[in-house]
Amino acid sequence: MDKLAALNEILQLDPANAFARYGLAMEHIAKGQPQAALAEFATCIAHNPDYVPAYQMSAQTLVTLGRIDEALERLHSGIAVANRTNNQHALAEMEAMREEVANR
Repeated sequence: MDKLAALNEILQLDPANAFARYGLAMEHIAKGQPQAALAEFATCIAHNPDYVPAYQMSAQTLVTLGRIDEALERLHSGIAVANRTNNQHALAEMEAMREEVANR
């Protein structure tokens, strides 16, 4: 069974599983399917609004696609969540990314 199938199987049993949903999004990125990845990140955030990595990687994906305004919005949301959940490492990374993206 490939990774996509395994992750989808987990998600059939537990659609809110943040780790599996995030993993599925990352697998879509690895396979060159950014739109599918963004859909999975959005679903992950909807089910798990405090799952900081989904904000960070979806913002990075949006930047890669040239969707700068959307990336900045996602970073703004992710920074707020990182602050609320005291995730200092992700907070620093997203603030740096926001600064870099805003100065393009």
